[in-house]
Amino acid sequence: MKLTTHLRAFLRSENKPARLEAAEGERKTLALPAILSPVQYPGKLMPKPTPANLRRFAETPVVRRAINVIKDRVAAMDWQIRIRRGCSMDPTEALARTHALRLVLEEPNPADSFRTLMEQVIEDALTGGFGAIEMETTGDAERPAMLWPVDGASVRINGKWDGSLDVPRYAQCPAGQADSGVDLRDDELMYIRMNPRSFTPFGLGPLEVAFETINQFLAAHRFAGKLAANSVAQYALWLNEATPAQHDRLIRWWQDEIEGTGRVPLISTEQKPEVLRFAQGTDADLRLEWQKFLIRMVANAFGLPPMLLGLEGDVNRSTAGELADEAFRGAISPLAQLIAGHITRDLFSKCIGWREFEFVFNDLSARDEETELSVQVQLLQAGVLTVNEVRALRGYPPLGAASVLSAKPSV
Repeated sequence: MKLTTHLRAFLRSENKPARLEAAEGERKTLALPAILSPVQYPGKLMPKPTPANLRRFAETPVVRRAINVIKDRVAAMDWQIRIRRGCSMDPTEALARTHALRLVLEEPNPADSFRTLMEQVIEDALTGGFGAIEMETTGDAERPAMLWPVDGASVRINGKWDGSLDVPRYAQCPAGQADSGVDLRDDELMYIRMNPRSFTPFGLGPLEVAFETINQFLAAHRFAGKLAANSVAQYALWLNEATPAQHDRLIRWWQDEIEGTGRVPLISTEQKPEVLRFAQGTDADLRLEWQKFLIRMVANAFGLPPMLLGLEGDVNRSTAGELADEAFRGAISPLAQLIAGHITRDLFSKCIGWREFEFVFNDLSARDEETELSVQVQLLQAGVLTVNEVRALRGYPPLGAASVLSAKPSV
């Protein structure tokens, strides 16, 4: 590790290009910086706050459900690579480059597939607004780049970056290892920010918005669990004018002879014992309505209807479809478009340099399958779209294209 650090420092001192610091396609960032360096170091480059707390909250049931609803839907979408509108290329070259780009995404590195890579990035984006992917060119036309998921919490951002490719925009600084940070240029790291803002270089993840709400929900949940588990007898006997000796004797007799035996107790005293009844625990004591309200607030933070987090009291058949469409339009589709834009701009244009191509999710513009098919047939009959344009909308290659690409792209 020290030898590698000194070697990188030597290469930087020689003012060599940053891409020469690593072999072609070789990863430079650490895979699991949080495990390799568990000590939190403040650092000089504006760290993302509370990543450990955010990830701890992401493992609670309500938040896990909200993240999985969005993450699984986006990661399982059908996708395609196509030529941008207004660009033209030789068909043979376009087909070869499309196949190469698809190979980069389907097999980004020896350990991941497209889905496993996207799931890790989406998880970080929803948790802290810091999804990150390292991009390294290989120099091979058949596989022009390699991709690795990066722990976004370990990425520091250069707030004074001026847009130049020679100036590092990012740096991975694992906690406790500030001297061994890895500088990354803008074309070497894809940094996905949720809710970007002008006053900070960091994004804002939905989990950060719901942080306090989730904390309150867990407190109420723990209180309700203790209240339900620590059951108390609802009745007690009040013995008036009993001496301490009589009181202790009655307790021992009750515990030894009556409690748990099912026998009828016989008590003979000068005064009739008074029976005291304690308040019986109800659902109101469990604060269930308060917990439902907090779940609704978590759903609002993620842009999801409460129905998808388990609150189905106000849902019927007529509204369930509308709520599902609302979840797709409000939470799933924006994130999918954000990821598609980053792949097109950062990977295809900046890293590889093939600006003629774009990445699209086929399911984003899809309505009901029958409605979609009817609209496309009408546009085709009216001459608005050609057959190849309709095939492109449905994710099929043009007619007459070589068979190196599958008829239906699979993820």
